[in-house]
Amino acid sequence: MTPRAARTAIAGIRGHALSVRLTAPPVEGAANRELVIVLARALAVRPAAVTIAAGRHGRQKQVRIDGLDPESVRARLGAALCVDSPTRHD
Repeated sequence: MTPRAARTAIAGIRGHALSVRLTAPPVEGAANRELVIVLARALAVRPAAVTIAAGRHGRQKQVRIDGLDPESVRARLGAALCVDSPTRHD
């Protein structure tokens, strides 16, 4: 997670982690709240289904998504990454 970014976006995958840029500052949980909203939208779930399981005070976080198995999460994130990526026209 990168707070105070120029724009909010899922930036891609780095290793085994999802890279997310957020415009919110890491103050009083603002970035965490924005992260939950971004992930909920990308996964098409309610924000209440997304919880930060570990890393509330750091840039690296573990999140829990209620109602989705890991394969469904990967598939939905893959679709979100395809939509966010610029399209090349050669």
